[in-house]
Order: sequence, then C-alpha cells, then structure tokens
Amino acid sequence: MSPENLLAPTYVQMLTALSAWLRKAEAQLQGGDAADLPAARLAPDMFPLATQIRFACVQALEGVSRLRNKEFPPAVQVLLDEGRGAGDNPGTIADAQTRIGEALTFLQALPDVDPDTDARQTIAHTIPNGMIFDLTAEQYARDWAIAQFYFHVMTAYAILRSRGVDLGKADYIAHMFTYLRPETMPQAE
Repeated sequence: MSPENLLAPTYVQMLTALSAWLRKAEAQLQGGDAADLPAARLAPDMFPLATQIRFACVQALEGVSRLRNKEFPPAVQVLLDEGRGAGDNPGTIADAQTRIGEALTFLQALPDVDPDTDARQTIAHTIPNGMIFDLTAEQYARDWAIAQFYFHVMTAYAILRSRGVDLGKADYIAHMFTYLRPETMPQAE
C-alpha cells in the first residue's frame, strides 16, 4: 500500500468524526456556550479550536499533495491564514464545518495512486521556522503527516471535552462500526 493511499482514508475518517463532534457540541451546548467554542483553548499559549480544525485540514491537504508531488491546493494558504488569525477572529462552528467539508471534498475526489509508488522517494520537508527534514515518503507519512494531523484532531477533541461536550471513545472511532459483527454488539439492559 502506498503512503498516500493510507493517508487519504485516514484523513477522511477523522475529519468526518471531527465534523460529527462539532454537530454534537452544537446540539448539547446552549447559546453562547456553543458560539464561544471556536475561541476555546486548552491553555493560554495554545491555538484555539478554530485553528486546530483548520490546521487539521491543512495537514490533510498538504500530506496527500506532498506525497503526490503536487502543488498544494490554494485552500492550504487560506486555511493557514485563517488559522493563524483565529485568536482574533475565530469564526463560527458553521465556518469550521465548511472548511472540513471542503477538505473532505478534495480528499474524496483524489484518484487512487499506483500501490507500487516508491515509498522510498525522498521528500525535503521544510517547516515554517526554516528547518528542513529529509525523509522518505514512508517516513514522511508515518513520522510527520499522521502525527501532525492527529495532534490537531486530538487537541480539538480535548477542547470540546473540556467545554463539556459529551464525547467518548465511540465518537472517536465511529468509523469502526462499519466492521462490527452485528451479533457481538452489547445488548441494552
């Protein structure tokens, strides 16, 4: 399996879950509590929920584009600008849902790549502070792309939980229920 054929479905599963968590938050929280969510943070020196969501989308778009040796879609710069400015202008949950939807549309439209794509191809990955990491495609996918994506998704999850949204493991792994043997589902008493 090629690294990009692994990443895209993972991104789709978790962005879909993130969207569901936001819907759940809106349903559970009243008025100002739901409206204040995009600005919520775990710690004063961390980015708010609005940024975590946008940066999760950035990681997904960048990850598959970099592995395919393609230019980043224009949405990446928009998401980065919005994410960096979210401390002052976090937007709304509806804005966040729009960005997740756009990322999902991009990911779901990607054609499968040749499974024999060389996972040893070299990627020079530059981060904003100027540091450059030389990685194979496999190392990039495993050690950077997945880790960075999950960092932002899990931080979003933690922010939502810290604000009282009733989320649990089933919300996090909702995609797994596709594989559940029906006869093994616990029965309510």
